[in-house]
Amino acid sequence: MDIANAQKAVDNWIKEHGVRYFNELTNMAQLTEEVGEVARIIARRYGEQSEKESDKHKDLGEELADVVFVVLCLANQTGIDLQQAFNKKLDLKTKRDHDRHHNNKKLE
Repeated sequence: MDIANAQKAVDNWIKEHGVRYFNELTNMAQLTEEVGEVARIIARRYGEQSEKESDKHKDLGEELADVVFVVLCLANQTGIDLQQAFNKKLDLKTKRDHDRHHNNKKLE
């Protein structure tokens, strides 16, 4: 599924299962919360913190999907064509950063 179809799927879900979109500030807070859950899993599973028993069965993919869902909500409610914005950003990064990291000694 491309981003444009994902935005439509989220909008349809909101219309069929939700009451309405949460307002933008609520969704921003929710996004922060979801990113925090991703950070917690990564810090404990891949970082140096000890993983709590209660965190060992958390699904990183599910948490990342929560982040994507809220981002798509924010794009929908603010009128952003995220597919177009992403394509533009990828093109910019490709032109700007094509050789940027190839000579980075830290990445060898």
